[in-house]
Amino acid sequence: MNQPLSSPDGSLTDPPEDAGHSTRNWPEHVLCGVPALIAYFDPELHVRFANRPPRRWLALPPEGLLGRAAGELLDEASAARVIETLQAALGGRPGTVEGVLFAGSAHRYMHASFQPDADAQGRVQGVFAVFIDITERHALELKLRESEQRFFGAFQHAAIGMALVRPDGRFLRVNEAVCRMLGYSEEEFLTLSIADITHPDDYADDVEQLERMLEGDADAYQMEKRNLHKDGHVVHFQLSVSLVRDEHGKPLYFVSQVEDISQRKQYEEALFRERELAEVTLNSIGDAVIAADMDLRVTSLNPIAEGLTGWSATEARGRPMDEVFRLRDVRTGAALANPLRTAIERNAIVELEGKAVLLHRNGFETPIEDSSAPIHDHAGHAIGGVLVFRDVSETRALTLKMIHLTQLDTLTGLPNRSQMQGQIEQVVATARRRQQRCALLYIDVDHFKQINEQHGPANGDRVLRALAVQLRQALQDEDLLCRHHGDEFVVVLPQVEAPGQAASVAQRLIAHGERTAVAGLPELALRLSVGISLCPDDAADADALLRNADSAMYEVKVGGRHSYRFFTSSMNERAALRRRIEAELRLAMAREQLSLYYQPKVDASDGRIVGAEALLRWHGPDGAERYATEQFVTVAEDVGLIVPLGAWVLRQACQQADHWHGLGMGVPIAVNVSPLQFQHTAFLADLQAVLSDCALDPSLLELELTERTVMAGGDTTIALLQRIKRCGVRLSLDDFGTGYCSLSYLKHFPVDALKIDRAFVRGVDNDTDTAAITQAIIAMARSLGKTVVAEGVETQAEADYLRAAGCEQLQGFLFGAPMDAAAFGKLLTEQHLLRWASDRSP
Repeated sequence: MNQPLSSPDGSLTDPPEDAGHSTRNWPEHVLCGVPALIAYFDPELHVRFANRPPRRWLALPPEGLLGRAAGELLDEASAARVIETLQAALGGRPGTVEGVLFAGSAHRYMHASFQPDADAQGRVQGVFAVFIDITERHALELKLRESEQRFFGAFQHAAIGMALVRPDGRFLRVNEAVCRMLGYSEEEFLTLSIADITHPDDYADDVEQLERMLEGDADAYQMEKRNLHKDGHVVHFQLSVSLVRDEHGKPLYFVSQVEDISQRKQYEEALFRERELAEVTLNSIGDAVIAADMDLRVTSLNPIAEGLTGWSATEARGRPMDEVFRLRDVRTGAALANPLRTAIERNAIVELEGKAVLLHRNGFETPIEDSSAPIHDHAGHAIGGVLVFRDVSETRALTLKMIHLTQLDTLTGLPNRSQMQGQIEQVVATARRRQQRCALLYIDVDHFKQINEQHGPANGDRVLRALAVQLRQALQDEDLLCRHHGDEFVVVLPQVEAPGQAASVAQRLIAHGERTAVAGLPELALRLSVGISLCPDDAADADALLRNADSAMYEVKVGGRHSYRFFTSSMNERAALRRRIEAELRLAMAREQLSLYYQPKVDASDGRIVGAEALLRWHGPDGAERYATEQFVTVAEDVGLIVPLGAWVLRQACQQADHWHGLGMGVPIAVNVSPLQFQHTAFLADLQAVLSDCALDPSLLELELTERTVMAGGDTTIALLQRIKRCGVRLSLDDFGTGYCSLSYLKHFPVDALKIDRAFVRGVDNDTDTAAITQAIIAMARSLGKTVVAEGVETQAEADYLRAAGCEQLQGFLFGAPMDAAAFGKLLTEQHLLRWASDRSP
């Protein structure tokens, strides 16, 4: 049957008649020839129409399709999907299905399309179905998908970083390696661009290269660049980039391959620093260095080597070592073999043997010391050598000087202790051989520690240097002066005719010591204690001579200082006693075997107790006095124990005074302060701490200081006394009249009382000279508004005289010997009760 055809204007026309097709049934011809199965399914999903598909598709012949249910035709695996889609089409929803659809053996991959057949009222009468064989296309799609999967699998899991970047610089795709390198997830990367992850200093170079590729000036490029990790630190990349274009040459995307070279850059930087350090070190060290290869051709020289050889590094490089480094024997002038050659041959460090000189390029010679060693590669094979040498011309001169300096005291320039010993032995040996007498004088500066504490150690050193000059001026050229230790000096007189000659030298030394002056420091008036030992009279060897002079010097200190004394055999016993006292005193302080005794001070007019002086005593376990106070206090001053001992006395006295005050019987307690304790830098702070801890009324504490103590420091001492007075503490001058206190200075000292020494009290009632001095002291003190206290009062006649002369307070055995705290407290209690009774009587 002929079907109408559509004309160009849209009207229907009959198909043209021709010889071959005039009688052909076109619908049947098309349905039978089309390479597809065209079918119609009724609402029960039975086939109502089907054309003739390729026989291999179905297990049934085409004429057997009519009336069959859809499920009978379909492959079991795909039946459910097809039937579901057919039912949807019956419901008015078109659909498609792909897969191996038929139950035949061909296993062709089909595409099925289902279209509802609705009448004019919209009721679905059935489903039009078209099945098309797409097996070949499907196979191609599978291959393409597999290829893409392989590509992106390789892309995603590549060991190096890979990224696809759009022409505008934004990321299209990145692999896991890039994500690990920069710390971003893939999703985060796809929101970023190259600008977001590139170090600002490298971005311009990167963009320039990309633009060249987009413009066709380059197909690819490589560069090192710095990228920024998500946490901000820098990651170094080795980057390779190529551009992918479409078939028309339009840029599609960049393919970037990156390798993290941060560790390599760290190694390179470390290597650069090591090379830089090595170069700077070689150029700055004081030794000359020449390096050479295995053929002993110079590869490098440092500046010191350039100076010693006369060759610049540029000129020397590549020249034979023997031409640049020429050695001669210092004695014979003969050429010496290059030690570097021996070092490379032996594969060991080689020192230059003997004394050698280096011949400069210009001909002059320099004495050197040398060390040569091979240079090895990583495998331990020698690849060259290095030669290190130095100019020793100054070193040799310095060595001689150092030998000399090791025998001299660095502060004073005098022979030191090590040289002194040998020189004393030499003098003793000479005197013994010549049957002559020699002498050793041991000198110590009295209370030199006070100078260091008042003026500082640096000024103390200046004082010692000035003293050394003064001592040297007091001696003859042949006399030996050495610094023994600290503020101690030793003088050796090689020849002494008589002991008096040594005594004269000692007197000169003491006098010169007093003249010591240092610019910027107040008058020093140094006082020296000198011990003298004679050989062979007192000792036959250097050690004994020195030890005996030391013992004699100590006797001077015990006897009052600022003098000299000859050694006697009994001094050894006293030196041993001194050492014993020191050892026992340390134990006594630790075991609290020391105590305070109190001697009353009374009012001269009525005998009433108005105060007490705290006196330190040392008793043994049996209660007997162990050592006299003067004896062990002197040792404490010499060995440095007086400061902690004095602090203990001060605290004990304050605590006791506070106790009596709390009982309503408080009287001022006087405490003697050692010069060394007073001049200690922490004295005022310790005093304030004691007053605070004991909560003592400061007016109940009186510090007794000697004239020499307050005069020693000048303005510094006056300032300290004023600060003590501001604390409320009373001050008194002890043993007044026995020192050298200038009356013009006395008016500046903020002292409250003067204590007349017992020397001006004893016999004052019948000795006119003593009486005159005592009356003058009392009159002067009263005119200055000072309280006058007389100590050592032992007779009633002395007490009466002193009372009549105007003395206000008396102290001595007449009114009570020093007693312990319990006994003195009893006296205070009795006096308190008597006063109470007197106040109550009518």
